[in-house]
Order: sequence, then C-alpha cells, then structure tokens
Amino acid sequence: MGRVVSRLNQEHLSGTFRKIQNRRMPKTSAKADRQRRGRKKDKIPIDTASEKRPRGRPVKIQASWVRGRADNCRDNILELIWDHVWPGLSKAKTRQDVVQSFSGAEVGSYALDLIRMADLILQVVCDPRFPKRKRQAQINFMADSIAAYGVLTPRSSRDVCERERARIKRVHHILRYEYYVECSCGYAGHSRDHACPNCEAQIEFLADSMFDSDSDE
Repeated sequence: MGRVVSRLNQEHLSGTFRKIQNRRMPKTSAKADRQRRGRKKDKIPIDTASEKRPRGRPVKIQASWVRGRADNCRDNILELIWDHVWPGLSKAKTRQDVVQSFSGAEVGSYALDLIRMADLILQVVCDPRFPKRKRQAQINFMADSIAAYGVLTPRSSRDVCERERARIKRVHHILRYEYYVECSCGYAGHSRDHACPNCEAQIEFLADSMFDSDSDE
C-alpha cells in the first residue's frame, strides 16, 4: 500500500513540474518566426547586381589614359628627341640596340621610361606597317603603339587611340561662332548671332569678295 501511494505522489509531482515548465516556456509565436527569418535574410547583401562582372571583356586600362599618354608622347617627348634616336632605332635588331639609341645626352630624363619599354619599342620598329619615310607618321605610330605601356598589344593600343580621338571629335564640336565688330552705333566687341548686340545690325557677308578668290579673274 505504501509503494502505491509513493508511486502516485511521484506521478503527481512529475505532472505538476511539466505544467510549470509549459507555463514558463511558452511556444514560439508565428510573429517571432517571421522576425527570425527576416534577420537571416538581412545577412544576404542587398546590392548583388553590382558584384556581377559586366558583359564583354574586362577593361585592362582606361582608353582616355592611353590616348592622353599617346598625345603627350607625340608632342612633348618623341617630337623633341626623334631626330637623335631614329638613326639608331632604324637599324635596331636587338633590345640592346634600342637601349643604345636612347643613351645619348639629348634624350635626357626621358631615357629611363623609354629603356624600360625597349622590347616593346623594338617590336614596333620591326612591324611591317611602321612608316619608313615620313617623320611625323613615324612619331605618331610609335607614340600610339607604346601608349599602353605594354598592357595592350601595339595594335590594340593604336586602335584604342583612334577610337578615343574619334569619340572626342563627336562629343566636342563648335556650336556657335561670332566675330569682333565695330558698329556705327558705337559698339565695339563680339557680335551676337552675327549681329551687333546693341542695335542688332546684321553682319553683311560679302561672299564674292571674301571667299571667292577667282571672282576678279
């Protein structure tokens, strides 16, 4: 009889403990589940599109940088030293020949950068398309070919320069031109819409006498 009572007491206490646990630890609500799922989504980066690689080949070097350096090399470097270095470059067969052509005192501070590109310059000079006679054509060809510092092939470097110069011509063009005028009303200065800004007297273009050189013949 005592064992039966003890067993009943244990079952009663066990049931009471489970009730207390259930009261202290309520089940997770649906709202809490949604909040938890929302926090997990926040860990995913929002701007995933910007991380995608753009279509086409990756850009190795900025086209504007290549064109800018080519123009600088044309006007401020090769134009000054070409007459001193071309006799040696025209006969160059090896890298050492190219280095030797830039060793003169006339080359000055430009020598270091040019010597670093000796292999590239040799490749350009040996190109069958390299101009043989015209000095300015040789300078332009060389400058455009080495402007990418070897990041691009000489041919690709020239193509980049050509496309970039064509793009600039399309973007920048003269929208309006005026003249300096002295009007009978007393105004002296630039015209506006090809007329005097003060009294609006129009400029008379004498086409026959100004632009037709054969009019008197």
